[in-house]
Amino acid sequence: MLSRYGPQNAPAGDVGTALMMVDSRLKGIHSGTAGGDAQQRALTQQFNASLGPEAVDDVLDGTCTLIYMFMTWLRQAHEEHDKDVIEYVVPNLVASMRMMPKSIRPEAIPTMAALVIAASTGLSPNLWRMQYGDWTDAEMTPLEATAFLLAEHINRITDDQDFATRLIAEALPSSDDF
Repeated sequence: MLSRYGPQNAPAGDVGTALMMVDSRLKGIHSGTAGGDAQQRALTQQFNASLGPEAVDDVLDGTCTLIYMFMTWLRQAHEEHDKDVIEYVVPNLVASMRMMPKSIRPEAIPTMAALVIAASTGLSPNLWRMQYGDWTDAEMTPLEATAFLLAEHINRITDDQDFATRLIAEALPSSDDF
């Protein structure tokens, strides 16, 4: 039975920009510049300030699409080993978020966990979330962190620091397809 919260009903958003943001964070962590240097932070702030409301919504939708795609891959990988993705991914995600109290307020963690569970069951994260109202400013950083943590989890599973980025980049249509 199809759900009105299924991914076929959701906008994909700007997956490329969302992926660039996650990949930038991943590379910063692995290069030892997690906070980024001052120039990188300034460029990121300038880029974010240049986005209009519609572009911000597109990046938000793109981040939700990333979460959906990451959870789809994780679900398939876990099912190959007769394991439940929710049992193995969600506790790790929640524990990681709890260790980030400056970035992620405790009240945002249940929403992000539920968002990931929704994605793992085949629901669109952004449509699932929208049934509870508009996104709040307090949820933006946890949402970005959720996408980052899922990508990092995939990279650890595959023992490849670029696997999650490649997974999405290869799934995106190339400009030659248009």
